[in-house]
This record gives sequence, C-alpha cells and structure tokens, in this order.
Amino acid sequence: MNDTIAAIATAVGRSAINIIKISGPDSLIITNKIFKGKDLTQVASHTINYGFIMDKNEKVDEVLVSVFLPPKSYTGEIVVEINSHGGVSVTNKILELLLNNGCRLAEPGEFLKRAFLNGKKDLVEAESISDLINAENENARKMSMKGVTGELSKMIKSLREKLLNIIANIEVNIDYPEYEDAIDYTNDLLKDNIKEIKERLTKILEESETGKIIKNGIKVCLVGKPNVGKSSLLNKLLNEDKAIVTDIEGTTRDIVEGKIILNGTEINLIDTAGIRETDNIVEKIGVEKSKNIIEESDLIIAIFDGSKELTKEDKEILERIKDKKSIIIINKIDLKEKLEEKYLQNKNIIKISIKEDININEILNKISEMFKLKELETKDFTYLSNARQISLVKECLKKAEEIEEENNNGVDVDLIQIDIQNLWETLGEIIGVSYKDELLDEIFSKFCLGK
Repeated sequence: MNDTIAAIATAVGRSAINIIKISGPDSLIITNKIFKGKDLTQVASHTINYGFIMDKNEKVDEVLVSVFLPPKSYTGEIVVEINSHGGVSVTNKILELLLNNGCRLAEPGEFLKRAFLNGKKDLVEAESISDLINAENENARKMSMKGVTGELSKMIKSLREKLLNIIANIEVNIDYPEYEDAIDYTNDLLKDNIKEIKERLTKILEESETGKIIKNGIKVCLVGKPNVGKSSLLNKLLNEDKAIVTDIEGTTRDIVEGKIILNGTEINLIDTAGIRETDNIVEKIGVEKSKNIIEESDLIIAIFDGSKELTKEDKEILERIKDKKSIIIINKIDLKEKLEEKYLQNKNIIKISIKEDININEILNKISEMFKLKELETKDFTYLSNARQISLVKECLKKAEEIEEENNNGVDVDLIQIDIQNLWETLGEIIGVSYKDELLDEIFSKFCLGK
C-alpha cells in the first residue's frame, strides 16, 4: 500500500457535484500539482479548500478540496476528496490528470480494503457497508447499520474475550501451579463457561435466519395447475398488470416476478408456469422451472380452483409441497364449492375470490404472521446475515459442542485448551483478525471503484 490510488466516488452523470477520492502517501503532493489555491501540504486536517483544477495553464473546473490526515481518515492514510461540478467530461478529466501525475486507478473496493488493513474497519463492518449500499428496505438498512457501527462485531468480540479469559486461566495453572491466587480451572468451571458460549452461538445462528429474511427478503412461489388464478393473484398482490391473464391454459410459460414491501420486509413474488403434463416443448421447460423454484422458495402459495374437485395434478402438487412452508389458496369461492378441504391437510388455508376481490389481504396477513414480520419492527437488528459469517458461526458451534463432549468425558482441561484456542481463532476469522488474501480480494471486489 505504498502507492496512491484515485477513483470517482460518485455516480458519473449530470448532478450538482461529483467527488474524486484520492488515498495514499502522495495524495497531497499529487493533488497540489493540478490544484491552484492553498498549498495543500500546509493545510489542517478536516478542512475544505477552494480553488481550481488546472491542466497546465488552463482552468478545468472550480472545486472544493477536502483534506483528511491520518489517523482520523477513512482509510487511515492521507485522503483527499475533490468536489467538482457534476458531469462526465469534467470528472473524467480531473481523474485523468491525477492518473497522469502519479496516482493509480483504484481497484473495486480498494479504499475500504485499505481501511480494513489499516485497522479502521473490521471485516464485519466492511461487509455491512456493502449491505447498507444494497439495502432495499428500512429493516435491511437498520440491520446493516448495526454492522457498520460495530455493534455486530462487539457481539463476536465479547465471545472471544470470554474464551481468552478461559485460555489465560488454564495457562496460569499449567505454567505457575505454585501461584496461590490463581483460579484452579477445573472441568466443572469449564462446563458452565462452555455451555454459556454454546448457547450464545446457538442464539446467534437461530437469529441469523431472521437476518437473512431482512437482508434477502422472502421468496414466495405461486404454484398450481393452469388457469387456477396464479397470474391474476400476482397482479392483485402487486397492484399492477405484471402477468398476462387469459382463459387459455398454459399462457404463463416462463417465470414472472414482482416485489412488494410487507411490514418493512421485501416479498419476492414469483408466478410460475402451470404444473401439468404437456407435450409442448416450451411449456414443458416452464413446468420444470416451476418445480425447481418450489425447492428454492421460502414459502409456497399453492392455488386451487374451489369450484372443481381435486385432480391428479392437484394431488401431485400437494405431495410436492408437503414438506415446505406453504399456504393453500382456494380460489373462486364466488362459485359453487366442489373442492373437499379434507384432502388438503394444511392448517394455512385461505378461501378467496380473485374476481370479486374477496380476502386477498388475508394472504398478506398470513405471510406476516408466519414469518413474524410485525415483531421484526421492534427488534434491535443485531443479526448476522452474511453467508461467510454464518458458515463460520456454524463451525464455531460445532467446535464448542466437541469441547463440551471432551469436558464431559473428563479430558484434562490443559488438553482441551488446544480446541478452545481453535474456537477463539475461528471467531476471529469472522471479524477479520485472521484472514486469507484470496478472501479479501473476493469480498472487496464486490464494491464499486470509489468505495
């Protein structure tokens, strides 16, 4: 990190301002070469300086230049931000001048990567910034901020501190057995402590499911035979004509999607091709897609025509979704009912009429109830939602269970200490105390150039 990087930090286009960010040891020297105003090497940190960007003797733009000196800068290095007038041409010209005078174009996420490597952000905070940028609803924003502000990291650090205290006590017993003031760290003491750690890890994992819902939303698949009202229901829930609706069976041959926000959580609605036996090659592909989406979805809304008896195809759908979280919709209750509910074997049954707009909102209420969405609005949002983090917590829980088993079998605590040390180190991987370069490259490459 001995070089100086630069990139456009704002979306390039017509706007009031654009920002070009520079970070590295020569940030002030390089910017000074193209800036006409105060000598930036002499100004105080956290100041804004007026002047012009120059291309030799030509004024390129009137700008404000912000200077941030270490250690109180975003990356922990010398950081300069040039606030220029918005526009593609002027912004690109300023960046070109910086590159010509010694800067290197930053890689995606490199500013944040430098902040991490310089100890300004840990890995959870860095990943939370990505989540914050991509948050599409209020609950996702709140959860991301818990990571950005370090509250999520504190949860992991407190577990590591407890483990470190255990390790230290065992070490004292081994190295200084004659030290009278030391705690005699026995299997009974370890039993209580490891039980508490295991319970906290279990709670983190259980709540991570909520975190994934907040971050990714709920994937809801609408399934049923052709012409039972799937596309019409999708349009009703979205309050728009998203899917084509006709009386011709097999109209929907591909996936149609739409999104709504329910109690602050994103609901991803997917209308699938009607599931039935067909000789039409295109429709057959759509049916296979529908079956795959059923397996991937968080919730299945299975729709049946209440004015008809259950068919073989209806029963096959019920069999396919029997182990999935589901809601059964009996449509067309404005007509004479012929469908026998006793064959449905599902407690989440809602009778509706899409045509007469009866009980449509009951579907949304049921989704909210099943996923406890109203309760999410009162939570503190300190959840893991990142696949990497959750995978490591699962690994930690497995290690904690192995330690508990060893301890219950009477293995000496000084021998168990190695496994406790491994657990402590694995928790450190979550916040980036230890890491692999390939992992950092993968994480930070997902950001834009100016982040």
